Amino acid sequence: MDLRVEKTRRSIINAFLNLRSRKPLEKITVRELAEIARINKATFYLHYHDIYELSELLEKDVIESSLLNIEHPDAVFENNKLFMRELTISLAANEQLIKILFEGSRSNRFIELFEKGVTELIKKSYPEYNPSIERKMVMTYLIHGGYYTYFKYCDYGIEPVLRIIEKCSEAIIEPYK
Repeated sequence: MDLRVEKTRRSIINAFLNLRSRKPLEKITVRELAEIARINKATFYLHYHDIYELSELLEKDVIESSLLNIEHPDAVFENNKLFMRELTISLAANEQLIKILFEGSRSNRFIELFEKGVTELIKKSYPEYNPSIERKMVMTYLIHGGYYTYFKYCDYGIEPVLRIIEKCSEAIIEPYK
């Protein structure tokens, strides 16, 4: 890719993240973003259709990055402690971007797409994977519970939070092994 194009995209993304950390997505304008990025509006539109397309592309990147840290998605029932550790570490690795991109009206979007991605990872690794409705519910509970617990208590540090998440998930998963 042309270095100038890459530099322009990086400038747009940085300006967007700066604005998004302070404002809801719906309040960000292309004009304001262009001023901060030191480009004109036409340059923005050469790269993106609108602010929402840019946001969705960045959201997709964060979800994909988070999923990369889950090396054993199939371990949700067989080695739940490993699964919950990978899940929590993946959230911690992308914590700041998740907090910026998925605030306000988009707060539920991350976890819904993340859960879908984890399910797809399992199916890709194990095409024969066909969990019962109970196991699907338990997996949803663990993923959503781990996510909300981590973000509510992440200021206490990853290890203490992870220990509690692991204990809780082990107790929840036990009847479904």
